[in-house]
Amino acid sequence: MVHITTSKGTTLDVVRAVAEAEGVDLVKLEAEVAKGTVVILRNPRHRNVKPIGIGKGLRTKINANIGSSPDNADLDLEVAKLRAAIEAGADTVMDLSVGGDIDKIRRAIIEASEVPVGTVPIYQAAVEAVRQGRAAPEMSGDDMFRAIEKHGEDGVDFVTVHCGVTRESVGRLKRDKRIAKVVSRGGAILVEWMVLHDRENPLYEEYDRLLEIARSYDMTLSLGDGLRPGSLADASDRSQIQELLVIGELVERARERGIQVIVEGPGHVPLDQIEANVFLEKRACREAPFYVLGPLVTDVACGHDHIAGAIGGAVAAAAGADFLCYVTPSEHLRLPTVDDVREGVVASRIAAHAGDLAKGVAGAWDRDLEMSRMRRKLDWEGMFRLAIDPDRARALREASPASESDVCTMCGEYCAVKKMAPLFEDGPDL
Repeated sequence: MVHITTSKGTTLDVVRAVAEAEGVDLVKLEAEVAKGTVVILRNPRHRNVKPIGIGKGLRTKINANIGSSPDNADLDLEVAKLRAAIEAGADTVMDLSVGGDIDKIRRAIIEASEVPVGTVPIYQAAVEAVRQGRAAPEMSGDDMFRAIEKHGEDGVDFVTVHCGVTRESVGRLKRDKRIAKVVSRGGAILVEWMVLHDRENPLYEEYDRLLEIARSYDMTLSLGDGLRPGSLADASDRSQIQELLVIGELVERARERGIQVIVEGPGHVPLDQIEANVFLEKRACREAPFYVLGPLVTDVACGHDHIAGAIGGAVAAAAGADFLCYVTPSEHLRLPTVDDVREGVVASRIAAHAGDLAKGVAGAWDRDLEMSRMRRKLDWEGMFRLAIDPDRARALREASPASESDVCTMCGEYCAVKKMAPLFEDGPDL
């Protein structure tokens, strides 16, 4: 049974806050948390964080990745991205910094964020090895665990750990005919480490040590997909599925110790394979919350990958995925800007909401029904209020020559809604 501890109140207080935010029954939510089919992200050391529930029966959540690179390590820029992500509606953010003062950036983001913050601690362990004059894979297993513990102490709410990449995985990769062998940064670091040291992945070999760290900080483990496909041609191959099976075993071990876990998924996946991928994860991992990147449904949408990711995200959410990692227009091209972050969050929110409508999440239909009522009345303020991106909707309307009219410039005097109003004034409400 999974148990949540907290320094800010009782376990029930945390679960009750999520139940109220989601509009779901408290007793049922407690049961799902206990089974591990719902996790609640929040590290008691992250002050003023709003607990977020992810999993069965809850609204599909959105994560926004931010963080510095060696070529662009600007703390103020990363905090600006954080604010843009939260304002656009992100439920969580992940700091993936690998440039500049990584500790300072992470701590500033945690301090400024009221939403849960995730990280990939192995990135920092690798960067610090390089800064000490070593190659990244020359770091020790202890270096990896020290980074994870440091992030927990700082208040990180969830960490991605690529525990399912094993020596057997490396052997399979050498035999398989993958086009893009490993596209996960964390996965690549660990593959290099295992080849150099001729040893098993420490995060797999010493998994119990990882669980103890997670328990110490009530930190959720996001079991990373280090072998996720980075090409449609590689989707659903043996390397990906083998890692998923290993992760499924690790999910059960974590639950036995009372540790919250989510499972990360692909990646680049053709539209017709997304539902099967969600089914496989739910089956192999005993309904653990599923966290997907996109998924991207085509490899040729450079500059518009937020659209490709939103298409895949909607299908994944409808099929049962619980958590979408946004994709920005800059994916595969550059470090995202503040505007890219905003666009990525909005696109993923649309995808998540479309999925919630399809799977009948509590309250999802209420908003759309109310929007239909506002449109029937040509109530523009009401439409703006209900829109996923109110500022964008208002800006487009106000830029129109007919902004002072009760209709828009698409139909003008031929507006079907306006023409029908006097004919059906006494009709039933929608």
